[in-house]
Amino acid sequence: MAKPLTLFEPFRAVFYTPFYAAHALDAYGAEGVDVQLVTAGAEAPVGGLIDGSTDVAWGGPMRIQNTYDLQPDCDIVSFCEVVTRDPFFIVGRDPRPDFQMSDMIGAKFGSVAEVNTPWLCLQEDLRRAGLNPDQVSRVEGHTMAENAAALRAGDLDVIQIFQPFVEQLVADGVGHIWYAAAARGATSYTTLSALRNTLQSERDKLGRMTRALYRCQKWLHSTEPATIAAAIAEFFPDLPQGTLATCIKRYKALGLWGVNPILPRDGFDRLQASGLSGGLFKTGASYEACVDTSLAREAIKADPPSM
Repeated sequence: MAKPLTLFEPFRAVFYTPFYAAHALDAYGAEGVDVQLVTAGAEAPVGGLIDGSTDVAWGGPMRIQNTYDLQPDCDIVSFCEVVTRDPFFIVGRDPRPDFQMSDMIGAKFGSVAEVNTPWLCLQEDLRRAGLNPDQVSRVEGHTMAENAAALRAGDLDVIQIFQPFVEQLVADGVGHIWYAAAARGATSYTTLSALRNTLQSERDKLGRMTRALYRCQKWLHSTEPATIAAAIAEFFPDLPQGTLATCIKRYKALGLWGVNPILPRDGFDRLQASGLSGGLFKTGASYEACVDTSLAREAIKADPPSM
């Protein structure tokens, strides 16, 4: 029996819905590939590729850019994009229907501690609006759950969070969406990645993985949020299905998930610009070094049916 592919997940999050759908719908099985999912922690996926503890990982090209800066010969390549826009939101205590980036100046703001990409992308938004990110009264070092509690308590004016915190705060009337970062457009946020050698030696299996996810993308865009929530509910046992469906509905409306597995250059460029301006890395690496769209293009050409 063929050895299964190991797939590292950084952490559990609603914006990773298409990946969970692939398991819930047995899309990998339908494509004849065995994939073992391991929740590894935010730092583990890239390291796992390098040390050989996983074959494939999903995560952000931002971290891969940083790895190329530190280890130019890492040879990690992203080959299947799934989350094509930024899943984070700016949520404030008071309504701000006419939000402008300048509203961030002077507000007591709780940024995300779990990962650095959300702030890096937001500080780039601020720069492009002609503002200095250093002028934001930023409170660092607290988790999204802690920041949500601080917003409820009135200790913060505005916070940066993803789902389901957004829907929970909105439903309780204590939070108001100021800005959905997905509205900025393409910002390549989550892809499948592997070592280039693995892309060659396991090309057939990785091609099947890519087709499976493409089939899930088709299904996702043609399926009601409540049905999607029911399908992946096992991955969120502590989250009411109604809330999960509302999260998915908002993400779908924002165009968070790609309609195909190609990682577009403009999404890569926006992410790279954010890492450079935020000082995460000095040079990063080129699109050609970090991205291989050949499997994605083959999947699109094959045009497999929706799940």
